[in-house]
Amino acid sequence: MTNPPPGYPPQPPYGGQQPSDHPPPYSPPPPPAPLVARIPQDQPFVVRPNLTKRALLSGGIALLITTPIAACGGVGILDAAGPDQRANAALGILAGLGCLLAVVALPIGIQLWLIGSRGPVLALSPAGLWIRTRPTRGQAIWLPWEAIAQISRRRWSLEKMLVVKPHDPRVLPQLGTYTALDSAPLNALYGSGLVATLNFADKSEAEILAAVAHFSANRCRLS
Repeated sequence: MTNPPPGYPPQPPYGGQQPSDHPPPYSPPPPPAPLVARIPQDQPFVVRPNLTKRALLSGGIALLITTPIAACGGVGILDAAGPDQRANAALGILAGLGCLLAVVALPIGIQLWLIGSRGPVLALSPAGLWIRTRPTRGQAIWLPWEAIAQISRRRWSLEKMLVVKPHDPRVLPQLGTYTALDSAPLNALYGSGLVATLNFADKSEAEILAAVAHFSANRCRLS
């Protein structure tokens, strides 16, 4: 309390708030969201990865990277080779290009296998949604619509993502170190580690967004 001039009533502290001897009530953490090894496929709306789209994009990027390297190396080899050796040099250049493509394609193929062999990436129902916890794992969590603060559409480079942000991040269970490492760049780019692809899915972006709006029924914010 401040000391008022004579004749004036006592005034509350600066800011107009009365002092309180009681701390705010304790809010216990919500129970963690249910975890499953793979998103169930019996839901009304299920989104699966489209490996063909992703493979075509990855293959195009691999060719874009390796072709100039092979071309520069091939020109040098052909200039150094004699007239009688240029046929063998050309075969060597093609073999080198094939080996370079294999080196680049191997990690891409492993990533595509991991993405495609882990089942759906998203599933919707009137009660809530299932979404993967990591892009390359099948493990997923279930969130009721009332526990979701916002579902947004974000884009980074060539990837379009559906981003799910819960009201209380404590609802997410302890998923381990590897999931935390996978989620760190997703949190930095999209603001949440719970994401599902929109443009590399077996359904169109418009169809997925329409299904989210239909099943959520205004129970969470869409942007």
